[in-house]
Amino acid sequence: MKKSLLMVNTGAGKGKTTAALGTAFRALGHGYRVCVIQFLKGAWTYGEKISAERFGDLLEFHVMGRGFTWTSDDFEKDTALARDAWSLAREKIDSRAYRLVILDELTYLITYKMLEEAEVVSFLENRPEEVHILVTGRNASDGLIRAADMVTEMAAIKHHYAAGIQAQKGIEF
Repeated sequence: MKKSLLMVNTGAGKGKTTAALGTAFRALGHGYRVCVIQFLKGAWTYGEKISAERFGDLLEFHVMGRGFTWTSDDFEKDTALARDAWSLAREKIDSRAYRLVILDELTYLITYKMLEEAEVVSFLENRPEEVHILVTGRNASDGLIRAADMVTEMAAIKHHYAAGIQAQKGIEF
């Protein structure tokens, strides 16, 4: 059986976005168009965004947020940006122009009540048949997990941050 998949990378461990971008790289290798929407990343430079420019029309990359919302200085503004990003995501998915759409850190929008879980899950369940969706972020909601065809949980076993080693270019960003 072949069908489009709803996939979720969740959990407290590092690697959710990295794994999603690996899936994007695989799809690009087959000549499929991919759209990545990052809901909460800030405006700073990421290696993945720089790389995206090299794929031309096959890879579309959108950085939509101001940074992580649990340190937000303006939750209403962050919520408005999140809703704008969700509108863009729905538009890109409905366009059927992409074989894979990655919704990076979408789980946080549900967790922080920026979007209603039922609305997100209903839309993703009723996606166009030819569009795979990959959602990332910690604490995926129960409804999202139930709706998904595949859920991977990244577990935090050991992380260099705990030893005081800072984020490094080419590894974390």
